[in-house]
Amino acid sequence: MLDKRDSDSIRAHGLREEAVREQLAVFRSGFPYLDVVRPASVGDGILRLDAERLTALGRRYEAACDRCRVVKFVPASGAATRMFRDLFEFLDSGTGNETVAGVLESLERFAFCVPLRRSISPDASAAEILRGIVGPGGLDYGNMPKALIPFHRYAQEVRTALEEHLVEGAQYAVCGGRVAIHFTVSPEHVEGFRSLLEKAVPRYGARFGVAYDVALSVQKGSTDTIAVNPDNTPFRNADGSLLFRPAGHGALLENLNEIDADLIFIKNIDNVTTDSRRGDTVTYKKALGGLLLQVQEEVYGWLHRLEEGTPSDEEVERATAFVRDTLCAGLPEGFGLLAASERIACLCRMLDRPVRVCGMVRNEGEPGGGPFFARGASGAVSLQIVESSQIEPVRRAEAMAGATHFNPVDVVCGVRDRRGRKYDLARYVDRMAGFISEKSRDGRPLKAMERPGLWNGAMSDWNTLFVEVPAATFTPVKTVTDLLRPGHRE
Repeated sequence: MLDKRDSDSIRAHGLREEAVREQLAVFRSGFPYLDVVRPASVGDGILRLDAERLTALGRRYEAACDRCRVVKFVPASGAATRMFRDLFEFLDSGTGNETVAGVLESLERFAFCVPLRRSISPDASAAEILRGIVGPGGLDYGNMPKALIPFHRYAQEVRTALEEHLVEGAQYAVCGGRVAIHFTVSPEHVEGFRSLLEKAVPRYGARFGVAYDVALSVQKGSTDTIAVNPDNTPFRNADGSLLFRPAGHGALLENLNEIDADLIFIKNIDNVTTDSRRGDTVTYKKALGGLLLQVQEEVYGWLHRLEEGTPSDEEVERATAFVRDTLCAGLPEGFGLLAASERIACLCRMLDRPVRVCGMVRNEGEPGGGPFFARGASGAVSLQIVESSQIEPVRRAEAMAGATHFNPVDVVCGVRDRRGRKYDLARYVDRMAGFISEKSRDGRPLKAMERPGLWNGAMSDWNTLFVEVPAATFTPVKTVTDLLRPGHRE
């Protein structure tokens, strides 16, 4: 199935042939479905913070900012092709749709209206207007990343999604007067990011009295996966070479793993709002960070007592209750029958892991994965963010119907152990929690593999807490007309 030329191509791509053969085997066998037990809900896996605790946690986070390093991590490598998909379909077919009608009816309300008007004639047809938005002869937004597209218009300025993240970072991610933000970028768009940052960073730095530390990284080619034909044989390009594809946002775990920080906030590039509507976002970001610090301190305390002391039976019971009730982590079968030393060792293994606190929004019909209790290969139950495709089809509708909340990708990560050493995040991945999807290349069908999602299987073995956050903190832009929603109006 693979020949000498293929072996050379695999090595040149930074991959191991053994790993590629393993991928081919998974294409044949498929990924197993996740054994979901029940959706998490408020009081059962999801915390709801009252006003007093919200304030206290926010203050705890603020007090820690001068002594810890915080980084805001923004996956921003995705192109805006899907955002403008309906416009492309109209230009290809001439058939109208709801998105096209919304764009044409509300053109003056978009932040990009002014540059668009400069690039088209006053009497432009519908097709010319849309081509002016997405086409290379106009604004060319269809070939740009969302980060560089103007999202919001203010009285004195227009801001792209990237600029809104700079502004947002200055509201809650300031440590010692500095704001560290890390964007993941497609290689072809690096220069576009740099060009915008050269202008924006000094402007917002002066406005908010902060210094920005902005880093860019690209998804590593060594995380790509091989593509296959529908019969699971390797897909080959016209010249006979193998086709490797980017393996989804789960491949960004390596980028995340290289960040030197104490706390890392993760938020998607398109989930930003305007100045007047950002209050809940800032309040809850600080509270999530404060909760992580609180729980992390408790984890460190228990590890110290269990590893370096001679814990009493009562202390072991209290540590067990903390793992079970605070971390919502199920204990292995037969845990209660183990000798005391074995129970202590088991608790230490369960405690000594990265920690994440994830905001969850009440389900109001938005697409996306959700918070569930799921049973792992060991039989232990833990909190997981689950996509519908990870659930067995015969159980999917029932499981998703019972979900009260969904995942907006609002995560803060604690990535150091109690001695201050960085965890190797690659050790906490469920390798069998990936996805297989159907794609095409040059008009030919193929199957593609995505690695375990960054906040799904890639964080499967982290200690996890879910917290209810307001819907106002979630304002994604999946299609261009989402920019007409209230969350994007000043």
